[in-house]
Amino acid sequence: MKMDDCIFCKIANGQIPSKTLYEDERFRVILDLGPATKGHALILPKEHSANLYELPDDTAGAVMQLAKKMAYMLREKLHCDGLNLMQNNGATAGQTVEHFHLHIIPRYLDDGQNINFVHGEPSQEELEAVRSEIVGND
Repeated sequence: MKMDDCIFCKIANGQIPSKTLYEDERFRVILDLGPATKGHALILPKEHSANLYELPDDTAGAVMQLAKKMAYMLREKLHCDGLNLMQNNGATAGQTVEHFHLHIIPRYLDDGQNINFVHGEPSQEELEAVRSEIVGND
């Protein structure tokens, strides 16, 4: 299914030009127009899913295999020091386009980005309460 009004569907399916790094029958990988770092790319499935919750399982697996392939390419060609994979679901998490996409962000020493989260310090009891809430009591 393609969404006629989805900008990423149009880009993924070649209706809108992009700086394409890779394409096959299921995906297009493009350079982000507002990159966090040099080489920041997006993996766009050609079939529309609004987010991870709607993404078919086989597509999810294929996205990670493609991310690995692209990670090797970016490391080899751009000599990045590290790499972040980022995928946002919902406005609260920072999703701005309702079409599943995976960010591949090459990282360089002193690149000025801070794409990390602040680690909490929960007690063992708090962790157990969350675990029980998610999976129930044994």
